[in-house]
Amino acid sequence: MNLITDILSYEFNQRALLVAVMIGFMNGYVGGYVVLRRGALFASSLSHTLFPGVALGALIAGINPYSALIGAFVMAMVIGLGSEGIAANSRIDRDASMAVLVTAGMAAGLLLLRRVATNIRIEDYLFGNILGVADWDLWFVFMAGGVVLSALILFQRPLQIHVFSPELAASQGLSVSLLDYLMSAAVVITMVASLQAVGTLLAIGLLVAPAATMYLYLDSTGVILWGGGVLGVLIAVATVIISNVVNIPTGPAMMILLASVFVAGFALSPRYGLLAALRTRHAPDH
Repeated sequence: MNLITDILSYEFNQRALLVAVMIGFMNGYVGGYVVLRRGALFASSLSHTLFPGVALGALIAGINPYSALIGAFVMAMVIGLGSEGIAANSRIDRDASMAVLVTAGMAAGLLLLRRVATNIRIEDYLFGNILGVADWDLWFVFMAGGVVLSALILFQRPLQIHVFSPELAASQGLSVSLLDYLMSAAVVITMVASLQAVGTLLAIGLLVAPAATMYLYLDSTGVILWGGGVLGVLIAVATVIISNVVNIPTGPAMMILLASVFVAGFALSPRYGLLAALRTRHAPDH
């Protein structure tokens, strides 16, 4: 209790814990759709669009939290929705169009950074620092989280139909392309909201790992979504506490915790883990 009291006595820790709760739940919930749709590769590519967005914002308005968030959001939306548009209107699939646009964006980001005269720690935008969130970041995260979670809950039924069978969704009169755009926008906003906490390079880990861990234990879609959100909160809050105690960077610490929980689930899940697979493989035939 003394440790918690000491941590909460600092305003930056209070902000960090509030942000941890929102981004943890937001990533875990949105990541559930990504995992169930088997779209982690697309989301991973999308996370790389945040870096050229930070560079673009720095070129236009100087590198600061405002320009970084706005630049990352604009670039990710342009590339993410652009790839969906190319896939919907040509014979090129989403992954191929994303590969071209992302690599072009990364190259442009590197060129833009050469024109930005700054001595700011760019690694904070690459790997994150949740202890450095400001009041503006806090407001942005909660507004973004409210919008994304409200939209996904409102369209929960058509999204779940679309996740498991786009053909069934289309046969019921649902707009598959519109649902694709909605999910892409949700992933973009979630990763941009998490930018300050985990950076551009680690955002995909926070998005996918909680839901992937729950997927090793559970079959129910609703439980995977909400359970992923709860697990994301627990990991994010634990990261803030551990970083205060051990004095290690928050972004890498969060990824190590997430990976540890995922590996434990892979090994120990009673139904879909490694031990269960070995037990089934060596069980006597009847």
